[in-house]
Parts: sequence; C-alpha cells; structure tokens
Amino acid sequence: MKKTNSLSLAGGFLYPVALFLLLGGAPQAPHAVHAIGALLAMSLLVGVLRHAPLVALALMLMGSTTVVLFTHGYPHSSSLSYQSRFLSYLAVDVVLGVVVATRSRRTSLIAVAVTFAVQFTAVAGLSRGPLALTGTGVIALLAVVTSCAVGQLIRERREHATAWRSQALADAVTAERLRIARELHDMVAHSIGIIAIQAGMGRRVIDTQPAEARNALDAIEATSRETLSGLRRTLVALRRTHPDEDPAQTPLVPSPGLKDIDQLAAATTQAGVRVDVHWSGELRQLPPDVELSAYRIVQEAVTNVVRHASAGFCQVTIACRDDALSLEIVDNGRGMPDSTTDRGFGITGMRERVRLLHGRFSAGPRPEGGFRVAADLPAPLPVTDGAVAR
Repeated sequence: MKKTNSLSLAGGFLYPVALFLLLGGAPQAPHAVHAIGALLAMSLLVGVLRHAPLVALALMLMGSTTVVLFTHGYPHSSSLSYQSRFLSYLAVDVVLGVVVATRSRRTSLIAVAVTFAVQFTAVAGLSRGPLALTGTGVIALLAVVTSCAVGQLIRERREHATAWRSQALADAVTAERLRIARELHDMVAHSIGIIAIQAGMGRRVIDTQPAEARNALDAIEATSRETLSGLRRTLVALRRTHPDEDPAQTPLVPSPGLKDIDQLAAATTQAGVRVDVHWSGELRQLPPDVELSAYRIVQEAVTNVVRHASAGFCQVTIACRDDALSLEIVDNGRGMPDSTTDRGFGITGMRERVRLLHGRFSAGPRPEGGFRVAADLPAPLPVTDGAVAR
C-alpha cells in the first residue's frame, strides 16, 4: 500500500514536469504534437486516478488548459491545426468518465459542470469567430456527454454486479437455512416419533411387564442422547462463523448414508414396528448428497409409518442400478388419507429432496392396503470402485 501511494505521489509531481519539458523543449511544434504529448503524459497520473479521481481530474484540467493556452501564440493558420489545439482535453474527458463511474451523482454533476465550463471558456477565448466557436463548442459538449454516458454505463454495470452478488449470497443463505431446517425436521421428527411410541408402550406395560418397560426406557434414553448429539453438532457447525477457526474445536461428523439404514431399522423395530431391509444390486459408493437424501427419505418414510400408519410391519427395498438408486418403503397399516398427506411436511420434504437431485418420487395409499413411498435418485458413476460396507 505504501509503495502504491509513493508511486501515485511521484506521478502527480512528474506530470507538471513533463508538461513543462514538452512545452519548453518544443515551443514551435504544431498544436497536434503538444496535444498528443499531453495525452501521453496522462499515463503518469494512473496511480492518482485509481486512488483520487478528483485530484487527477483537477491536475489534468489544469495541465490541458495550460497546453491549450501556451500554444496560442504560435502561428498555425490552418483550421485543422486550430481544432487540434483542443485534443489535449480528450484526456480530461477520459478522467471525467472515471469520476462519473466511481463517485456520487452530486460530485459527478459538479465535476461535469466545472469541466465543461473550463473547456468552453478556453474555446470561447481562442475562437476565431462565431462559426469556429459553435463547431468547437459542440465537439467539446459531445465529448463531455460521451464520457459521462460511458462512465454512467460502467457505474450501472458495477451496481448491477454488486446487486447480483448480494442476491446470490442471500439465495445461498436461504438455501442453506432450508437445508438445515430439513435436516433438523427429519432428525427430530424421527426421534420424537420413536420416543412417543416407546413411552406409550412403557406406560401400558409398566405394571405387568417391568422388563419390557425397562427396555422402552433404555430405548428412549438412547434415542434422546443420539438426537441431542446431532443437535449439538448442528449448532456447533452453525456457530462456526470464522473460516480460520481451529477445526479441532468443531469436529466434523460424517453425514448418515446407506450404511446407517440397518441401524435405523433396528431402532424402529425396538419402537414396535418391525422393519425389514432388502438390498439388491451392487451397492457402490455414491455421492454424499445422494446417500444423505436416500437415508433421509427412508428415515422420514419409516417415521411416518411409526406415527401415522398404525402398522406392525414395514419393508424397505433399496436397489442400486447402473444409473439410479431406487427406494421403496411399504407398510401394512391403514395408510394415510390425502388430507394428512397434504398437511404434513414429511412427504413435501422427501419430494423436494428428490426434485433437487432431478429424480422421481411418488407416495400414496396402496390398493391392497397400507402406504407406499418410492423414489428414484440418479446415481452418477461411483467415486471409487468397490461396494459399500454394510
């Protein structure tokens, strides 16, 4: 930063020196030579232009006006030579465009007014008649308008890009919140369903079958601890706001996947609903989002069986094909009426997960009784060869 400021300061001091050498070293040169030299001297103010556009505009305006006035007394009678005297103002217009693009509208309007006033005054003072004044003044006005239009276009594009980035960030935050909400819903709903079933069963048998009541309490304790652990991990991850924070303080836990289906089935069986899991096909390693979605779909479907279906049996079929992972969860309960399906968030969440993966989803009562949930999740080529350990 200090080096950049030093270069900008050096450029600001060298700019008037360069103009002095240009005018003093070639006093009899044509107007075009002086104008082009003034344009080239603008490169010395690049550093000043980046950090202080208004200062660069003031220096450029004074320098270009000096070039225009200093060459006035030399005999160049042609009209082209007369017009070329004002070429040095092109550098001023370039800097004016930068000011319009980077500064506030009020500051830009003041800069435009001052710039045009100085240029028009110089044009009027050196004009050879009304026609020359009109022509040169129109050219100066068009140059100022063009620089303002280009600067305004750059400003609008930058503002649009900033707004787009802000919107993209807001969309990403919203999507992440929805994902966390789905994860919390799936985890808590399943656990609370298991706890409710176990608590009800324990209450019914506590007097006649103390051993069964004790098993129900053990299941409630294990499920509660697992749920609290999952909630704690989620909250720790949410609190980690600094990317350079020590990862050891927020240990990362793998997301559940196909390997956890059997454990889910065992926990549900302890709640009173027997879950049989059937596997078919080569169970290869899948992308994490596919595995997590498959687990959550099975978890939510089994939770609905426990909470709503009044079923004693549930069958989960997982088929891994070459191009897709197929899930089917059926039960022998009373099914769920359409009104219950529409009110709940579970089936909506499952459908949303499948939609995000561009898969197919269906859920509804079976003609022979019970309820069926089916999903086909696109499964790209495996990351590594080999089957998933179960």
